[in-house]
Amino acid sequence: MRETRRVYKTASLAAITLVLVASALWQRWMPARGDFVGRVVGVSDGDTIEVMRAGRAVRVRLQGIDCPESHQPYGTRAKQFTSDLVFGKTVAVQIHGTDQYGRILGEVILPDGRSLNRELVRNGYAWWYRRYSDDPVLQRLEEEARRERRGLWRDKNPIPPWEFRRERRQR
Repeated sequence: MRETRRVYKTASLAAITLVLVASALWQRWMPARGDFVGRVVGVSDGDTIEVMRAGRAVRVRLQGIDCPESHQPYGTRAKQFTSDLVFGKTVAVQIHGTDQYGRILGEVILPDGRSLNRELVRNGYAWWYRRYSDDPVLQRLEEEARRERRGLWRDKNPIPPWEFRRERRQR
């Protein structure tokens, strides 16, 4: 009888310990705020991708940046740059909210740990979207890309996509 109680007591303590350790590990390594990891199955343009989440593709708009529209100079190159970095790969999405079209606003982390958002700005394929981001890193990366004349900054007077869209709406 004593032996049985001791076995149950030991097993119970082991189970409780296992649950506590598993819970601590879960909280440490699982993404927060609904962040998720998924495979990229589509690239709509330079700053919008489709990522698998819970068995379905969701649209993710890259937070804090704005790539040229498809009919603008460098729009196709921005899309190709994004596709080369993420299509078919597993990425992490850090969610910052949703936009007016229901897309997830997020920062996309590449398999090597770099930020897709920042890489687009660093290489001159996106503007830092000041209206929606106060990220000083994006500001610095845009300044460097301008100074080094990378990507769209090779043009004498590139038109920001928000101005391009406004002009098209006014027509």
